[in-house]
Amino acid sequence: MLALLLAPFLSAQESPVLTIQRAPGPIAVDGDLSDAGWKGIAPIDVWFETNPGDNVTPNVRNVGYLVYDDKAFYAGFEFDDPEPRAIRAPLGDRDNVPSFTDYGGVILDTRNDRKSAILFLANPRGIQYDAVSDDVNGNEDSSPDFFWEAKGKISERGWTLEIRIPFTSLRYGERDPKAWSVMLYRNRPREFRYQMFSTRLPRGGNCFICRSNSLVGLSGLPKGGHLVVAPYGNASDSKSAKDGLGTPLRGDGISAAAGVDVKWTPTADTALDATIKPDFSQIESDVAQIAVNERFALFFPEKRPFFLEGVELLSSPIQAVYTRTITSPRWGGRVTGKAGNTAYTALVAEDEGGGSVIIPASNSSDTASQDFRSTVGVGRVRRNLGKSFVSALGSVRSVNGGGHNLVGGPDFQWRPGDKDTITAQFLLSDSHTPNRPDLATEWDGRDLSGHAAQAWWSHSTAKFDLFTQGTDVDRDFRADNGFVPQVGYRQTYGETGWTFRPTGFFRRVRTFAIFDRSADQDGALLNRQLSLGFGADGRFNSFMRFRYTNDRVRAGTLVLPRQQFLYQLQFTPTRRIQQIALEGYLGEQIDFDGARTGHGGRVAVNTSIQPTDHLGLRTNSEWRWLTVSGGRLFDAKLQRLRATYNFSARSFLRLVGQWVETTRTPELYSHEVARRDGTLSTSALFAFKLNWQTVLFLGFGDDHELTSEEILKPSQRQFFVKLSYAFQH
Repeated sequence: MLALLLAPFLSAQESPVLTIQRAPGPIAVDGDLSDAGWKGIAPIDVWFETNPGDNVTPNVRNVGYLVYDDKAFYAGFEFDDPEPRAIRAPLGDRDNVPSFTDYGGVILDTRNDRKSAILFLANPRGIQYDAVSDDVNGNEDSSPDFFWEAKGKISERGWTLEIRIPFTSLRYGERDPKAWSVMLYRNRPREFRYQMFSTRLPRGGNCFICRSNSLVGLSGLPKGGHLVVAPYGNASDSKSAKDGLGTPLRGDGISAAAGVDVKWTPTADTALDATIKPDFSQIESDVAQIAVNERFALFFPEKRPFFLEGVELLSSPIQAVYTRTITSPRWGGRVTGKAGNTAYTALVAEDEGGGSVIIPASNSSDTASQDFRSTVGVGRVRRNLGKSFVSALGSVRSVNGGGHNLVGGPDFQWRPGDKDTITAQFLLSDSHTPNRPDLATEWDGRDLSGHAAQAWWSHSTAKFDLFTQGTDVDRDFRADNGFVPQVGYRQTYGETGWTFRPTGFFRRVRTFAIFDRSADQDGALLNRQLSLGFGADGRFNSFMRFRYTNDRVRAGTLVLPRQQFLYQLQFTPTRRIQQIALEGYLGEQIDFDGARTGHGGRVAVNTSIQPTDHLGLRTNSEWRWLTVSGGRLFDAKLQRLRATYNFSARSFLRLVGQWVETTRTPELYSHEVARRDGTLSTSALFAFKLNWQTVLFLGFGDDHELTSEEILKPSQRQFFVKLSYAFQH
């Protein structure tokens, strides 16, 4: 068994070994590789085109260089391009480096566990993208930010790039010399999206980071002791229609707040985070989602810095941890680290409340206001076994005045080979609800306890793939620190596909079939889906996916039929018209409130246009409608325009306008509804950023809503300023 567990790990070591050297001289990060620190460094000039080609020699020259000194890791690149004027490199905010633009960089696995790594990528303008890529869950999360530098320069031959990553931004063990793994990467979108790496990526494998090059030559690195103290101050003037929509806006005058975030790394592999009265305001609101006729709560990603150290450790098959449930923390503390093959993270915070809490059920979810304080604790520990692991998670929320929720249990992932992955998790919960029946029916001081279990198996080859999953969640299971909007059900899911790789317009075509069935704990059907379809990658960086579904869906006490055609298309036609995307469905749809089948659809069109390298325009448009017997039940529309002018890589002005509207036929509803409601939101933001924690924001926001007489009236208005500075030692 041990040999079977370690075999895939050993095979991953077959990637070419790369050597890093100490810099023979100083390096100024300016996009010019003529500094003394790059002299005599051995070039890394063996690269592989992994898309659309299958690990073939790239059709353009790529060269990388790796060096280090006492304080930082450096990567330099020379990327040739026969058409330098075709390079797609607009200015933008941090992390705004989409796949339809040119960029390159380094992917570092400093803990050398072949499971997770940090992407340090930048475009020819030096716009940075950093993210955590995790083989365990297959996610790439760009929420975490790190301190590092990048500069690019376009020339007649192509472009060059320099990257400097302080060792204080990285986590690594005490072993010396260091054993790291690394990948060098270039993204070059033209008629196709060309992706090139310093290592081979076999098609159909079950991991990505495991294919990294081994990196040798690192020794004598700092042992820790780095401290970052980032105080902030903000001031705002907020006004709202306190006496009802249509009345004058009133406020309490200018309010001010201050706080501080602290990060200390006592060792190179351990991070301690603390925050006091943190500013977790979102500078730009989440993109709106149409919620009409939705049964379950909508998910929004986490963006707040305090929660993002070791973010991959809080991700598990059942989302028992969702840190946005900590809505307004007064203070928080966290430790994240690794000891040998064991990684861990634990956090504790006091939540002042506010916002909404999900009240789950078997076929829908509701929300309740949270106007009480809680103390929150979350922890997870993971033991690596080659490419496999075992893990345990624990979560607690204690409500001031009475009430608690405890969740805990093990999970594991086993990779018996390069093509198979088996993952499972089992959780138990124990809850005592707060005695607040005025907020939610089940909040009457009752006791709840239950289990949640999920297991899945994935098998993937270059042509054939298969995925199966089983889920069983008790009706009394609760995860108040997580995102589990559905309970009291059992689900079986299966999907299989076959991939073709033709030449011509399409370079990859995958046909697939899906079976999905769920029932409540008494065996009553909730949903059954049979689906057939295909997806394809093609010229103009295009992607398209079409599928037909034949469903049976429960609404109330009835199980209703539903047939739909679902579609998704996106492509990049030119350097300036960066992306056009279209998705939605047509056919039958369920009116879940009225428990009946109607006909409807969804059309969503998103565009990204770059008139100049400084100005970017993004639009989001969505329309949903449903017609039932008797007429049109509702029309829901969303329009959003975001215009950003980037003065440089450090400063921008952003204007956002958003209109969300729903029109209904009240006579077709079983309860009272407004004939029409709508919200118009506008905002302006000026930002200057020296780095991700040293920032100046000046902003304005204005909201209008439709009254019952369908007249647009102001509902809220805010001016704000925020200043934060990161002191590093």
